[in-house]
Amino acid sequence: MTGSTRRPANDVHTRLVHADSGLDADTSVAPPVYPSVTYRADSAEQFRDMATQARHPRFYARYGSPTHARVEALLADLEGAEAALLLASGMAAMASTVLALVRSGDHVVAQRSHYMGTTQLVGSVLERFGVAATLVDQTDPAAFAAALQPHTKLLVVESPSNPLLRLTDLAAVARIARERGVTTVADNTFATPINQNPIALGIDVVVHSATKFLGGHHDLLAGVVAGRRATIERIWDMSLVLGGNLGAFEAWLLLRGLRTLALRVERQNATALAVARFLATHRAVAAIHYPGLASHPQHALAQAQMRGYGGVLSFALRGGGDAAALMPRLKLFAQAVSLGGIEALAMHAATTWAGTLTEAQMRASGVDPALVRISVGLEEAGDLIADLDQALSG
Repeated sequence: MTGSTRRPANDVHTRLVHADSGLDADTSVAPPVYPSVTYRADSAEQFRDMATQARHPRFYARYGSPTHARVEALLADLEGAEAALLLASGMAAMASTVLALVRSGDHVVAQRSHYMGTTQLVGSVLERFGVAATLVDQTDPAAFAAALQPHTKLLVVESPSNPLLRLTDLAAVARIARERGVTTVADNTFATPINQNPIALGIDVVVHSATKFLGGHHDLLAGVVAGRRATIERIWDMSLVLGGNLGAFEAWLLLRGLRTLALRVERQNATALAVARFLATHRAVAAIHYPGLASHPQHALAQAQMRGYGGVLSFALRGGGDAAALMPRLKLFAQAVSLGGIEALAMHAATTWAGTLTEAQMRASGVDPALVRISVGLEEAGDLIADLDQALSG
């Protein structure tokens, strides 16, 4: 895990280009890739130092690499964290984090509406290891407070949530947990550090599926954890056992994608808002879920804790019809899972979740056959709107 060494500027565009500068003696303008699995020591003393220094970038690839170190420095800077850890996927990041911070006999509080992998982890996997979990309504901070028990060690949230874009009051939840000595973990994937910084709101640990907006090109799998250095070291220790390390080339692709993160997210924010406003007035749409709309029940909270509202939204067809039939009529939106890349994607939520979550879990998450989740890309907003219009009117 590597921390940010300096903040070269306040502007996020400048920081995305320069926050990892000075970590490597290489003088190339484009950062190099370090594909080596292991590194040569020139003496027994040097080998001992490499082996005993936590996360030495030139010891063994499962411990990290100079390529990882640059990405981690950049991401720590973006999230305002002391350190960050790069892993092989978003679920590798979330699983390593949760398993590092709880043990048998502990209790976890989480929200009902989570990414399906997190729902499985908290709702069924943890109980195999003697860790109990309570799931609550994320829109009600009092529900989190009521769920806390004497042996609660971890509180896990996701805001905005997948797929209904519900919000968690991060500052309120962080305050509740801090008063009881409970560690908080927030999935910040949908918002990105461009739109929201949970650590600034009091959250202890931030997790991302870097596969999504951070990478931004639908060409890599990666995960990120950021937080206090001591906490990240605990998570790193767990990650060594679980083996969820990221390859050097994927780390380099992520670094390249991060350079344009602010540009991409700012455009996606604007496009998603335009698309949401269109869908909100369409006769075929019964409900639209996007925190940037004034009609969203938590719009005031979104304005308070977010700088932008993200590139993902969902909507339900009027009459409760099966939205699967809509998918083939879309021309610019690819029917595919994932989100946050340069291409617009559309997904029938019920079909995607069906093989992973139970019917009860899907109902609790608000996933029904009428729901469609879309992720806007870098296309012109008017073109995406026209595509949705023709598909909805077909």
